[in-house]
Order: sequence, then C-alpha cells, then structure tokens
Amino acid sequence: MDSLVAAALKARENAHAPFSKFKVGAALEDSTGQIHTGCNVENATYGLTVCAERVAIFKAISEGAKSFKRIAVAADTDLLTPPCGACRQILWEFCGDIEIVLSNLNGKSEALRLAALFPRPFDRSFL
Repeated sequence: MDSLVAAALKARENAHAPFSKFKVGAALEDSTGQIHTGCNVENATYGLTVCAERVAIFKAISEGAKSFKRIAVAADTDLLTPPCGACRQILWEFCGDIEIVLSNLNGKSEALRLAALFPRPFDRSFL
C-alpha cells in the first residue's frame, strides 16, 4: 500500500463525524516529501464542518509548506469519494493541478489530476 494512502487511512480514524458518521482522512505530500494529514471535523450546524482535505492543506500551510506533490483521500465507501467543490477550489488555489489519489477501506484506489475533477477553475487570474 502506498504510504500516502496509509497516512490518509490512519488520519481517517481521528475524524470527528458524530452526525453523519462519514469519516474521511486526507494526506498531503509537500515538495520535500513531508506528509501533512487531516480528517473531517463536523459540528451540529454542518455548514461549519471542515473537510479532511482542507484540514490537511491548512495545517500544511500553517507549518510552512508552500508546494505540494499529491494528496490521498480515504473514505469508507464502495465508490471512491472525490473532494467536494469547496475542497477542489482550495486544492486548486494552493496546489494547482495536483495528483489526487482516491481510496477506500477495501484497498481500492484511483489516481487522477485535479483538472479532471475541476475544469475551468476560478483563480487569481480572474481577479
């Protein structure tokens, strides 16, 4: 198993999802090879919930990372779960056309580029 996927699966165990029971883990590899993890953190209003991918990115940025190679996202679903729209936007802004590895608890995985999930993104070029 890929070490990045393993880190995402381990991060998933820390998810705080008492309402949806939908636990997600993410592991983001920076340009130096360091791995930054995140898990989803829910709250009762749902709207203030933060996804695993955003937690990993914000954590990496707060620790000084500036450039990223790839991210793995792990969930307990038969169909591999891609990042939500908000996460795709944040991924694009901080990581560009990063490789995304989707995985589940059954060992299934798929790698793709963010541009395949997020065509014609909005970024600073429009400002």
